[in-house]
Formats: sequence, C-alpha cells, structure tokens
Amino acid sequence: MIHIEPAPWRVMREHAEAAYPDECCGVMLGSVDEVKMVMEAVPMDNAAEGSKRAHYVLAPDDLVRADRAAAERGLDLIGIYHSHPDCDAYFSETDLKNSCSWYSFVVLSVQNGKFDHANCWLPDAEQTQAVKEEISWPKS
Repeated sequence: MIHIEPAPWRVMREHAEAAYPDECCGVMLGSVDEVKMVMEAVPMDNAAEGSKRAHYVLAPDDLVRADRAAAERGLDLIGIYHSHPDCDAYFSETDLKNSCSWYSFVVLSVQNGKFDHANCWLPDAEQTQAVKEEISWPKS
C-alpha cells in the first residue's frame, strides 16, 4: 500500500498536466513502514532523446542525487512517477524493462491535458511482470 500526501500529490498532478502532451517523470520521497508514505514529490527532467510523448528517461545521475538528498534528510526514495498522455495508467513493456523491483511506480493518466486517473505498480526482480499496488491520494 502506498499513500500520497496532499502536497506531493499536487506536485505530481501539476507536473503531469504541465508536461502534456509529453510524459513527465519524477521521484517520490517519504517513509516505508506498514504503508509507504509519500511526503515529497521531486519533478525531474525527462531525459529521453527525441519525442517525449510516448516514453520517459530518468537520468541515472538525477536518481542518485535524489536518493542521496533523501537519505541526508532521513527519507527513503520510495519510487518513481511518470505520466501517460492520452492513454491509460498502465505499466508498459518499456516501463517494465526499465524498472527496479525495490521501487513503486505511479503512473498518472492525463487525458486532453487534465489528470484522469492513476495506478501504482510493483515490478518483480526479473522484470517480467508487475502487479498493481494499492494506492491512495487526496480526492479533492
């Protein structure tokens, strides 16, 4: 189970809508106990070369810096979020191929420039499948 607090949820939604029609990406920081609690969302640049409409690339150096910054503040890097413009919040084959089993992956569907819905995914260590993780966020 992953719960996203209001402030990071607002950052994630606004980032996804602002990046439309391209995909956005970022990281989620917080704590991991019985429930993963997202307390901060950090937007990152989509480092994909060429069109960013159908995929994202999170630069490895950006991910390392975010992980270090989180640790210095006593937080965990819980996972990665990205958007899917004008399609469902599914976990694509490309997403799976580029995943890490120790992160939760939140996908935000943005339809016509506005947030529509989100899902969270947990990939397996072999990167052969991902199961849905229960997710909650502020509904207002």
